[in-house]
Amino acid sequence: MKKIKLFIIILVITSVDILAQFGMQQDNVQIESYISFDKVYPGSEVKLAVKVNVENGWHINSNKPYEDYLIPTSLSIDTSYFKIRRIVYPKPRDFTFDFSENPLSVYEGEIYIGALLDVSKDLSPGQYPLIVNLDYQACNDKSCLAPTSVQDTLLVTVADKQSVVNEINQDIFKKIDLSYSGLLGESEKKDDIISSTLEGSGLFLGLLLVFLGGLALNLTPCVYPLIPITVGYFGGQSEGSTGKLFIMGLLFLIGMAVTYSVIGVVTALTGSIFGAFLQNPVVILGIVLIFIVLSLSMFGVYEFKLPDSLVQKAGAAKQGYYGAFFMGLTMGIVAAPCIGPFVIGLVTYVAAKADPFFGFLLFFVLAVGLGFPYIFLAVFSGKIKKLPRAGEWMDAVKHIFGFILIGMALYFLLSLLPDSISGYILPIYMMFVALWLLFIEKLANSVKGFRIFKITFSLLILAVAVYAFVPEEKNSVNWKPYSEGVIPEKIDSKGVIIDFYADWCIPCKELDAFTFSDPRVIEESKKFYTYKADMTKSLSDEVETLRNKYKIIGVPTVLILDSKGNEVKRITGFVNADEFYEIIKNVN
Repeated sequence: MKKIKLFIIILVITSVDILAQFGMQQDNVQIESYISFDKVYPGSEVKLAVKVNVENGWHINSNKPYEDYLIPTSLSIDTSYFKIRRIVYPKPRDFTFDFSENPLSVYEGEIYIGALLDVSKDLSPGQYPLIVNLDYQACNDKSCLAPTSVQDTLLVTVADKQSVVNEINQDIFKKIDLSYSGLLGESEKKDDIISSTLEGSGLFLGLLLVFLGGLALNLTPCVYPLIPITVGYFGGQSEGSTGKLFIMGLLFLIGMAVTYSVIGVVTALTGSIFGAFLQNPVVILGIVLIFIVLSLSMFGVYEFKLPDSLVQKAGAAKQGYYGAFFMGLTMGIVAAPCIGPFVIGLVTYVAAKADPFFGFLLFFVLAVGLGFPYIFLAVFSGKIKKLPRAGEWMDAVKHIFGFILIGMALYFLLSLLPDSISGYILPIYMMFVALWLLFIEKLANSVKGFRIFKITFSLLILAVAVYAFVPEEKNSVNWKPYSEGVIPEKIDSKGVIIDFYADWCIPCKELDAFTFSDPRVIEESKKFYTYKADMTKSLSDEVETLRNKYKIIGVPTVLILDSKGNEVKRITGFVNADEFYEIIKNVN
């Protein structure tokens, strides 16, 4: 074997020497380079793609050839302004040469090499050359040429922090499995961990991980409202067997899974933020209409029921199945805005894959995990109603649940109403419901236990409604509205905090109520320029520009920049006052 390897080495060297003597060395390889953004920020990351075309009939060694004597293909850059963090080479193919007993690892035809580059923090705005080198050795089936290299030069525009940066060449980068690492802070590092975990797991283990992530989403603030609504809906119209309740819960889960899957895949493939659908007035009015229609069934206006002809054919269609499915569709939209590091990582992973079917599968399993507990909640909530004997008590409970559904309809309608009146709608409605139940609704008053519950419930919501009208002294961070150019070019010794929020975002409201109102946070925030960026109307050009500039995937997102304008932390989801204070306290 050693003699064979020695013979190969002599043959290769001899071939190279002969070709060089006769001037046969030629440009068998051409490259063309691309970057992922039209501009970059100092201290950020940018993707580099190099398209390599190898002349027909020729091959170049892979980056890890099998034989030590062969020259590997190697990508490098010749500049001090950028540094390579990571390189992704394509998958090679094995090729057997006439002079080799064993196959060799080579590239041929058109291939793409990707790299993740760090942009120097010390760069001033302007254009900087990025010189790309590809070292390689070209061979055909008979012989090899001498090792050589080919270059390409890109001009990279470095922009200030106030400039808008747009993603470009997306069709090229879809062909390379390359993710950003630490550009956007800790959350993106978690995204990369999630992507790596999914990539390294088999399909079954990956789907199991996603299912467990969906279960964990039930602990997020946006999902809290689903619990009383689900109890209310199923408890209000679920006379029947446990089997029927289970099927209704399953249909509720399927409806939620369908909505969440579609929203998730569209979000991942288009790059728009979760909850964007909620800003379309047609969608909002559709949700409001669904809640109102469902509430009418609670007041006995109608019952969900298949046509008699279909009932006779199906033999088993029962009241409430349609309602359970459509309720699930609506609840999927309610849950969709709740994002966190796990969902952001999943969105990033699906977007990189650019496979709609695979994206739908992952988000469908995620939604099944999210909705799985509601099967049991449907059965449990339905059984609540069966505890006493049937009678007026049942109808009275339905009416209460109907009022809850109308309240949810008003909640979604608020985003379409003027700010001057939107804050009064729900409190007035709650006062109306409380007074109605106390003085007008007479059903089941003869049932002592229910009468006590109804009075207690009415007084509770009346107290909440009255409290909403009491003027309160709002202590909060001194936020200023964000607009283009509002951040000073020189922020001197101060850092910057930008809170990206939306009116429909429940965790955003929790941040305002519990985190940004904390005295320690308020005092420490004085060391920063503090801005609120409104992402409510996410279909508008202004919000789209913001989303692209700061790479916002969902709300809430809080960006924290240091005094040099470098992003040091990106928060997605709710954090308490203690956590937030510790974060900003250590920013210089």
